[in-house]
Amino acid sequence: MDYFLNEEQLMIRDIARKIAEEKIVPVREELDEKEEFPWEIMKTIAQADLLRIFIPEEYEGLGKGALELCIAVEELSRACLGVSTTYAANALGTYPIILFGNEEQKKKYLPDIASGKRLVAFALTEANAGSDAGGIETTAKKEGDYYILNGTKQWITNGGEAEIYTVIAITDRTKGPRGASAFIVEKGTPGFSFGKKEKKMGIRASATRELIFENCRVPKENLLGREGMGFIVAMKTLDHSRVGVGAQGVGVAQGAFDVALEYARKRHQFGHPIISFQAIQHMLADMATEIEAARALVYSVARYMDSGAKDFSKESAMAKVFATDMAMRVTTNAVQILGGYGYMREYPVEKMMRDAKILQIYEGTNQIQRNVIGQELIKETLKKK
Repeated sequence: MDYFLNEEQLMIRDIARKIAEEKIVPVREELDEKEEFPWEIMKTIAQADLLRIFIPEEYEGLGKGALELCIAVEELSRACLGVSTTYAANALGTYPIILFGNEEQKKKYLPDIASGKRLVAFALTEANAGSDAGGIETTAKKEGDYYILNGTKQWITNGGEAEIYTVIAITDRTKGPRGASAFIVEKGTPGFSFGKKEKKMGIRASATRELIFENCRVPKENLLGREGMGFIVAMKTLDHSRVGVGAQGVGVAQGAFDVALEYARKRHQFGHPIISFQAIQHMLADMATEIEAARALVYSVARYMDSGAKDFSKESAMAKVFATDMAMRVTTNAVQILGGYGYMREYPVEKMMRDAKILQIYEGTNQIQRNVIGQELIKETLKKK
């Protein structure tokens, strides 16, 4: 379908696709096998100015919106979800600074992020606080001109590799959800260290580590917004980023579909290419339809966000849940169409299926997304009364 992308959007798509095909596809199997962080690819992405897309122009960015970022994420995801997760998580960690940072913070950090000089990560999840963000145990106690952070964050994408971390910690436990605050913490800050690199089912090129804070002294100037805004920072950030997870779903599904379609044309059984069999045609037809439906929803939600809409929690959650559930179905069916070959690492659909699973889990499980959608529907119903 023609989504009537403008000239700049088409250019972003073409640049991202070129990087995906020329730089990522040739090494994605090796990156996955070795669980190697894609630094060289990230340098290429930075040189192509794709890290500038979502950064405001006044801080050396391109000043583009959610749609442009989704286009880039989708194209990178067609080649390797591990690489696209590294790229998308950088945006996730940057959004709190864009949305809630003061002028000094933006001038200090955003130009370096835009150029690719410094990678970013977002730190909310803990061992006992995943879907229930209210269970956060990491604390930040103010002492003079510093906040002293203690605690751990778990499963942090880009952990250990990133130079800048946006961290949610409790500053006043007596206030419940209003007692959390958000901080910018730089790698190398005394008292800030990392746990082991996690070994994962998929997205193995992406680095996932535990963050450890032991009397970590963070300057008070690194507080984002004001004390007590931590959960607002986290929720607004996730509202902005979840449509990007939807774009990842569209991308990895398209990549798997492309492989399955090409295989079905070439593979012969009973004297005919298997694409001539109705069973295979129906599988491919469903896959193509679901991908197009998900892309239409993701692009539509991204455009709605870029229109200046103030509240898009429901829509962002819809894009994430629909597109990522679709991605799991499509990648699974791609493996099925390839049969025994699909189960082998020689073909990329095995990796795509492993990778796709995380999309239903991170940045809020799809069960939680349904809760978000349901709660927003209740609010809308009450408003009409």
